[in-house]
Amino acid sequence: MVVPGPCRAERQLRAWLETCVVGLNLCPFARPLLQGAGLRIAVCDADDSEAGLRVMQQQLLQELDLLQATVEQDTATTLLAFSAGLGNFDDYLDFLDQANELLVAAGLEGVIQLASFHPDYLFAGEPPDAASHYSNRSPLPVIHLLREAMLERVLADYPNPETIPENNIARLNSIGRAELARRLALLR
Repeated sequence: MVVPGPCRAERQLRAWLETCVVGLNLCPFARPLLQGAGLRIAVCDADDSEAGLRVMQQQLLQELDLLQATVEQDTATTLLAFSAGLGNFDDYLDFLDQANELLVAAGLEGVIQLASFHPDYLFAGEPPDAASHYSNRSPLPVIHLLREAMLERVLADYPNPETIPENNIARLNSIGRAELARRLALLR
């Protein structure tokens, strides 16, 4: 596996945001962030070794601290990408559990929310070949750190936010799994 450097990883994520997340309107709130200065993309190049996992945890804590130390206008949200580790989806899920534990231990539950994206993302209970998985598939493993207050604000102004997941599934099904896989492969 070729490990993308931080600049390449950031370009991959920006292309994914533009073409998939915003381009397919999977997240109706992403467009202003993509076009503004409030989106932070951080890339961790640690591997899956024991020492690498410690580095990943430290970088996650640093990103949580940075979100708390900055105002929303400067850093609204952060994508923490893993360019050399967490390629295995089960390992990623284990790390995501640890990340949520760190969030709680830091006293940030209800302040910051973690959203998950992975190249091999699978929703539990969905057929493995379902197009719906592509709503959370990304070119690299990513943990999205969201400010809950910001999320509550944008959801309050959006009509029927509970329809977003079902609208996404319908849109992804209309495109088809094979085409979605092709598009994601182009970003990698």
